[in-house]
Order: sequence, then C-alpha cells, then structure tokens
Amino acid sequence: MDNTLYIHIPFCKQKCNYCDFASFAGRDFLIDDYLSALAKEAATTSFKKAQTLYIGGGTPSLLSVGQLEILGKTITANFGEIASFSESTFESNPESLTYEKLTLLKQMGFNRLSIGLQSFNEEELKLLGRVHTVSQFINAYENARKCGFDNINVDLIAGLPHQTLTAFLESLRCLVELRPEHISVYGLQIEEGTKFFEKGIVCDQILMRKMLEQTHFLLKKHGYHHYEISNFSLPSKEAIHNSHYWDNGNYIGLGSSAVSYQNGKRFQNIPVVEEYIRRIKNGETTVIFSEELTGQAKEGETLMLGLRKLDGVELTPAQQQYFGREIEKHIAAGLLIKEDKKVKLSFEGLFLANEVFCSFVEPFEENL
Repeated sequence: MDNTLYIHIPFCKQKCNYCDFASFAGRDFLIDDYLSALAKEAATTSFKKAQTLYIGGGTPSLLSVGQLEILGKTITANFGEIASFSESTFESNPESLTYEKLTLLKQMGFNRLSIGLQSFNEEELKLLGRVHTVSQFINAYENARKCGFDNINVDLIAGLPHQTLTAFLESLRCLVELRPEHISVYGLQIEEGTKFFEKGIVCDQILMRKMLEQTHFLLKKHGYHHYEISNFSLPSKEAIHNSHYWDNGNYIGLGSSAVSYQNGKRFQNIPVVEEYIRRIKNGETTVIFSEELTGQAKEGETLMLGLRKLDGVELTPAQQQYFGREIEKHIAAGLLIKEDKKVKLSFEGLFLANEVFCSFVEPFEENL
C-alpha cells in the first residue's frame, strides 16, 4: 500500500474535558472558509493516489448536509470517487449524526463509520463533557444500520474519574450486545491543557489496568480479535487505514494540524484554523514543522509502531543491530516474547507498552 489519506475537520460542538486534540468549539462560522481552503490544499498536493480514506477530527459529523457534499466534491475532484477507496471511514459523534447525513454518507461511498460513544453511563458522559446521551448514540447506531453501514467502530474510554470496574464492564457488555464490527477501548490519559488536567484529576492506574485486562478477556469471549493495543475487531474487520500507520506506511494529511509522512519525511500543518485559512488564501505554506527520520531514529519508530500490533514484528537486521540489547532486556523482564521469527508484546507488556517503546524513541547515547 503506497498511501493513505487523512482529512482533518477541527470543529466541535463542545470541547471534551479529556481532549487534547487540535479541535475547537464555537468556530462553526469558519467551516465554509475552511472547506474552501481544504479544497485548495487538496488541489495543490502532489500526491493524488491513496488506498484508504479517513475523515477525522474534531467532529466531522458537525458539518451540515451541504457542507458534507462540498467535502465530498473536493475528495472526488482530487483523489477519485470515495467508493473507489478500499476503506473509507467517517468519524462522528451521536448528537450530530442524523439519518439524513447517514444516508448522504452512504450515497457518497463511505463504507466504514466510527462513532464516539465513550460510555453507556449518562453520568460518566456528563463527567467527560460529552454532549450526547446514551439514547442518542443508540438512535444513531440503529440509523447507521438502517442506512446500510455494515462496518462500524465504536470508541469506549476506561479509567474515568470515580468509575468502578462494574460500571465500566456494564458499558462494555451493552456495547457487545450491539455487535459493532470494531471496538476501540482506550485507557484515559490526562494530558496537559485539558480541563481534567486543570482540575488536577489523576487516574487510578491499577483499576484502569483491571478494566483493560477484563476488556481483553470479555471481547475475546465474544469473538473479537485483539489485534492492536487498544483495538478489537470481528474477523476480517481490522481497520486497514490505522494498520497502515502501525506498519509505518506513507500517508497524506490535509487540513489544519494534519500530518503527512513520505519515506521518512514528516510534515505538519499549522493547527490554528484561522491561520491555516489565511495562509491558504495568500498562497503561503501551511507547514510549520518538518523532520526527516533516518537510521536508528527511523528504525526505532518503525519498531515501536509495529509492536503496537499483537502479532508483533519480524526484526530487520538494522533493528537487531540498534536495539538487540534492549529487546533482550525486555524479554528477560517478561514484557516481550519471541515467537518463531517475530518479537511481540507479552500479555504483561500490553499494559506496560510505553516502558518498552521508550527504548526505541529515547536518545540513544549508549549505542552511538
């Protein structure tokens, strides 16, 4: 696979209390100008072929029907029909995912939907700062099925403040009853700049681990394949687009804050929406950061990303040369295991993966 295409829609109805993404609430008046800028950026990119498409945010479903049609025309004009992508995912939130929008998305050619649920508990949704209710999620999910979507991902978060193991598992069981093709379960991370961080909220890491362990066993029992640290799927429903990231493949990013990666070279657009629009209008570059990874840095990132997949990786000679000592250390500690020609995270390593990954992305003075 040569390229995947990601398009960032940075607008939200309300900023969630845990969110540190490049998304903004109360900027709806900028959407039309943003879509115009996005069309100009798409027209000038030198990469016109991609196998998968992902519309992320923010909340892409916040766009009106007319705005979605404009977005669709931009994609078609520059990259071909949406139906021609092997996988085309549209990210959404329940409160803005109307039946009319779902019908349009299906007609446009989208074949995969991702819905941000996060919890089946109303009080937990309020705590997170989500603006939807459980009933709105169920309604959106059922409408998506009626419109013909047969590949749906739903997100859950584990480790919320004051959340009990029983409450989390109840959310998970409710979700399993709906039988989405894909489930993403993330442990809550308190990031600087979020409302949770400002309030001094701290996660119970021990309880969170119990939640994630139980997630592994419960979903496996119900036929889901745990194929990446935070991702589970029914057979043959693994996310193709995201798997490409974990394989350290090339990708194109369009929109504010979007990142592109081509053969070790990484570029990022400016995150401020107004500035992104202004620069596009004036014909100025939107890139504010670029780097080129080579040698040990590139091999380390490739290894770190690949180890996110539970199938593990087959080490290259370069990776063995650069990181052989660290890998053996983690095997001895029980965080990595060797299986045939592959190295992979152990069950223990799944929950301490960052300790492993630091060995491949930290400065490498010892090995220089």
